[in-house]
Amino acid sequence: MPATSHDVMPDIELYQPTDEANALDLASTLGRDGWIVGGGQDTYGWLKDRNKSPAAMIEIAQIDAWKGVKETADGIEIGAVTTLTDIANHPLVKSKFGLLATAASKVASPQIRNVGTLGGNLNQDARCWYYRRGLDCYRAGGNICYADSPEGLNREHAIFGASRCVAVSPSDTAPALVALDATMVVASASGERLIPAQDFFVGPDRDIVNMTVLNEGEILTAVRLPNEWANAEFYFEKVADRNVWDFALVNVAAAIKVSGGSITDARIVCGAVECTPRRLEAVENAIRGQQRSDELADQVAAMSTEGARPLNYNHFKVPLMENLVKRAIRG
Repeated sequence: MPATSHDVMPDIELYQPTDEANALDLASTLGRDGWIVGGGQDTYGWLKDRNKSPAAMIEIAQIDAWKGVKETADGIEIGAVTTLTDIANHPLVKSKFGLLATAASKVASPQIRNVGTLGGNLNQDARCWYYRRGLDCYRAGGNICYADSPEGLNREHAIFGASRCVAVSPSDTAPALVALDATMVVASASGERLIPAQDFFVGPDRDIVNMTVLNEGEILTAVRLPNEWANAEFYFEKVADRNVWDFALVNVAAAIKVSGGSITDARIVCGAVECTPRRLEAVENAIRGQQRSDELADQVAAMSTEGARPLNYNHFKVPLMENLVKRAIRG
C-alpha cells in the first residue's frame, strides 16, 4: 500500500479582484476567513510553516487604485500596494520625504523589496520565532510567553511595553511614517476612515492578537504624508546582524526642522524596541528650541531609554538605542 503524505498545503480559495469595490466586498463577506495578500512575503512564510490555514486569500496586487505615488494639495499619497522598491526609487518620495525612501530601501533584500509592498511591511505579523513555530504562546491564544521565561531566547525582543507578549514591531517603514506624521487610509465596504500613523499600531496591553487597529473586513489602502514635514532634515539608521534580509535589532527615524542652527521641531521614533514604533516625545521636547550640537545629543540620549526593562539577552539594546538617538540628533 503506498504511503500517504499528510504534509500538504490546505485547500485555500483564491480571489484576485482588480477593482477596489470588489476587494472590499470580498473582505466584508469573508471576514476572518479571508486573508489579505499583497506581495505575499509574510503570508507565504506562514503557509510554508503550516501555522496558518485561512479558508480564502484575497490577492490585492492587481488593484491599480491602490498603487503608485501621487501628489496631493497638502502632500503625497502612496498606495498601500506600491512596492518598496518603487517607493525607495520614486523621485517625489526621495526629494520631499527621503526618510521613507531610505527606510524602504533598508527592508530585507532587493528581491523582497521588488515584490513586498508598503502595506505588507506595515501589517506584517510579529516575528517572534516561538509564535511563528506555532507554539501556544499568549499571542497564539495560550497562557505563556516563551521568550519572556528563564530559558527564553529574547535577544531581538522588546525592552519597552511588555504585557504578556514581548514581540517587537518588525517594520522598518513604520517608524519613518510615524516620524513623518503620516495618515493611514483604511477602507471597508461601509466606508473609509483616516488614522494617524502613531495610532495605527497597537501593543499587547490593548490587543494581544493583532498589531494594528484594522478591524475585520478593513484594508489599508493608502498612506498620506503631509507637506508639514516635507524637506525637513531626515535621519534613518537600522542596525541588524546583516545588511540584507535581517530585521532590525534597533532602528531610528528622525525628522528635524532646523533654523539658524536651532531645532524648531522634531519627531524621533525607534523601532524594534517595543511592539509598536516608539515615539520619543520626551527627547523631542528637550531638544526643541536648542542649538543642534554634539553636546545636546549627549545630554538627552539617556532620556530615550528611561523606563526600559531589558530581558535576559537584550540589555545591549539600551546603549544601542541611545547611540542611535545621538546620531539622529547630530545629523
